Amino acid sequence: MNEKVALVTGSSRGIGKAIALRLAEKGYHIVINYARSKSKAIETAEEIERLGVKTLVVKANVGKPEKIKEMFAEIDKTFGRLDILVNNAASGVLRPLMEIEESHWDWTMDINAKALLFCAQEAAKLMEKHGGGHIVSISSLGSIRYLKNYTTVGVSKAALEALTRYLAVELAPKNIVVNAVSGAAVDTDALTHFPNREEILNEAKEKTPAGRMIEKEDIVNAVEFLLSEKAFMIRGQTLIVDGGISLLL
Repeated sequence: MNEKVALVTGSSRGIGKAIALRLAEKGYHIVINYARSKSKAIETAEEIERLGVKTLVVKANVGKPEKIKEMFAEIDKTFGRLDILVNNAASGVLRPLMEIEESHWDWTMDINAKALLFCAQEAAKLMEKHGGGHIVSISSLGSIRYLKNYTTVGVSKAALEALTRYLAVELAPKNIVVNAVSGAAVDTDALTHFPNREEILNEAKEKTPAGRMIEKEDIVNAVEFLLSEKAFMIRGQTLIVDGGISLLL
């Protein structure tokens, strides 16, 4: 791998952790980013280091551009390069539309959409020093279809997908490939915050045409593909991984 480095934001647990582990298995040194759970981040680092690669654990709220700059300065100081950015960190206020306040909107948009712009800017500076790289963001079906209590997150993910297209064009001359993966509901810790969690899980189990709901590995497989040379000519796209459930009325 020639000492290549991957940053996965929000990688102390859940899908982010699963992606980080997959990349470590492929030989990448891993930057683990977290906002609150230091103990989980350290546990993840220890698990990854057993695979024979190095890790850097960085606390940073990616909704704040100044924290993003600090994080990338640490990456540059430690590794001197970055080859992959997986923009996975996400948050959001889950309320009916008429109950959304300005602070809810700003918090969700900052972490889910603004973070991609400023992380991509900093990542591009490191990537172009070594011939290019890949950026993949994690979106969700709420960007294109109505989901109950999901207004702020759905709109922020739609912005993320639009930004993916703009980044793909403007970063192409730097040999940076940019795409996104959009998944249906996955039963992770994040889903416990949904007030209608059981309803979401039941719908996924009963209605997904492929016969089962999406699992973490399905998302990881899609991310791995988009990060590979096989996907070099795929640019600015959002790959939907949902077992066909978004095709239903």
